[in-house]
Amino acid sequence: MVLVFVLVGVAALAVLGGFHWYAWRRLVRDTTAGPGTARRLGAAVFVAGPLLMLGAVVSERAGAPFWLQRTLGWPGFLWMALAVYLLLALLVGELVRPLLRRALDRRAATRRATGTEAGADTDAVSHATSAGPSRTPGAPVPKEAVPKEPASTQPGEPAEPPAPAEPVAPGDTAAPVDGPLAAPSRRLFVSRVVGGAVAAAAVGNVGYGTYGVLRGPAVKRVTVPLAKLPRSAHGFRIAVVSDIHLGPVLGRGFAQKVVDTINSTQPDLIAVVGDLVDGSVKNLGPAAAPLAGLRARHGAYFVTGNHEYFSGAEQWVREVRELGIHPLENARTELAGFDLAGVNDVQGESEGHGPDFGRALGDRDTARACVLLAHQPVQIHDAVRHGVDLQLSGHTHGGQLWPGNFIAAAANPTVAGLERYGDTQLYVSRGAGAWGPPTRVGAPSDITVVELASREA
Repeated sequence: MVLVFVLVGVAALAVLGGFHWYAWRRLVRDTTAGPGTARRLGAAVFVAGPLLMLGAVVSERAGAPFWLQRTLGWPGFLWMALAVYLLLALLVGELVRPLLRRALDRRAATRRATGTEAGADTDAVSHATSAGPSRTPGAPVPKEAVPKEPASTQPGEPAEPPAPAEPVAPGDTAAPVDGPLAAPSRRLFVSRVVGGAVAAAAVGNVGYGTYGVLRGPAVKRVTVPLAKLPRSAHGFRIAVVSDIHLGPVLGRGFAQKVVDTINSTQPDLIAVVGDLVDGSVKNLGPAAAPLAGLRARHGAYFVTGNHEYFSGAEQWVREVRELGIHPLENARTELAGFDLAGVNDVQGESEGHGPDFGRALGDRDTARACVLLAHQPVQIHDAVRHGVDLQLSGHTHGGQLWPGNFIAAAANPTVAGLERYGDTQLYVSRGAGAWGPPTRVGAPSDITVVELASREA
């Protein structure tokens, strides 16, 4: 087993190194005329970037000193996102590159053909001029037709020799002012155009996606009708927030922004459905402190996500309880109009604290509507078997970085939004924060206000 992990690690490093060599070749070597400062700086960037990225991931997983995690986190994780979009843009560039070169080659061939025809016309005119006007044989030669000797400076002195021609550097050839680029110049021109477009596209996507995360999640509103919900609970509003991912990159300021956004919706209940943190209570307790300011008429509830089990789930359950949030560890509470249940994340099975649907739902009154908090959408199948009316989940981030949504779709029944599975409905939030790169492309962050609707109303 150890050998398998070693081989997988070596293969991953080989792929990572190969990509960065390819990116350096296309974006640095092919866009510079030769060795020099620009090429050396480019090489330094493509060596430092992956090293920082590996350092950020390893330091977080290994529980390195928090100052080191924060130092490596920003540049390392941003480079991770940038590398993704450099690769995608370079692949598109490989399709554009031959098309652009063919267009330049056709343009050069057209100019050469035009230049040849013009040269032939010029030779004809020159020949006609040198021949001079036709005259009758034996007729006297006009004076103007007789070549004159160069005038000397003084009578009797020899004429000055004609001025020598301008020297021509070896390899220089005469070319029209608007003549085509030479083949090597065309290659460099194409590399620079494609490389510049690739870099601009990657930096633009990552920059805008990072700005979107740091700006904070937007509020979405979804109405979900429940057949068993009584008229008295019609319009009950649950603020669903998932995947905040407080850690070395997103800290206390981000947590305060999330709290302010949730409170601005004035919900009846707040559901925190996992992946609150990426780190220990010791390091992130101060960052999570603003969560004590969450306000809702029926309180705030929490279930674990898979990342809590990487960060000390038991300690975080105690911490959120001290912050005034109620953990639902395979448990249920009865509210006016419906039951609210929560199950642990499937990652907890590795610690003997996995989801237990029987404990959370086994003895409930099935005539009452039930809303279940479960971090991962894959838990929907157990929810269907236990007659849950609505499951609220997160985990997928909506893919976070396009085209990651296709990967997320392969691993989850629903990536984002509301879908029905038999008599059970599943709502998946894209999450408020981000894991790894503080960047989202094609999957903007959200906090969703789910409004329950009674069919009796």
